[in-house]
Amino acid sequence: MAPPKGKQGTKGNKQILEENKQTVKFYVFMEFGATVFNLGCNVLFNWDDFTTARWFWLVFTLAVYFGCIQFLLYMSKPKFGEDGKVTDGGLDLNMEAGVAEHVKDLIILTVICQVTSVFSIYFWFLWLLAPGRAFQLVWTNILGPWFFQPAPEVDDKKQKKLEKRMIKRHHR
Repeated sequence: MAPPKGKQGTKGNKQILEENKQTVKFYVFMEFGATVFNLGCNVLFNWDDFTTARWFWLVFTLAVYFGCIQFLLYMSKPKFGEDGKVTDGGLDLNMEAGVAEHVKDLIILTVICQVTSVFSIYFWFLWLLAPGRAFQLVWTNILGPWFFQPAPEVDDKKQKKLEKRMIKRHHR
């Protein structure tokens, strides 16, 4: 199937609101499923190995989930008019290359770590990908362009003017 040609149509506030609700619901179910799976498997199969570290990671996971969902809900908070109609559907959580995309990636990474940690607690080291990705984003979008930006080009007129100023300052 060929991709559609032309400008992509804009979404209405109602559509954004509904899609945002579905997106948040999907990620809450994903988090809930991973947590239930993790707890169930640890209670059934790893009870002797259910140490403080596993409790720490469970609390850490729940904190990450809570923070991410609250952030998504804050971003997608709709505004209603006096008549009850949607005046603003909030930010579109499904927009590509937005902040919500990175928050959803963090949720997915945490779910992967939580589910695989049933087999070995060392799978939590995968969570080190999060600060690595954050550094990569900061480097490519902020620091790299700032450090490696080309020097401003000066035309011949400005160059001669600057040279004359330097000679005058030097001879004073």
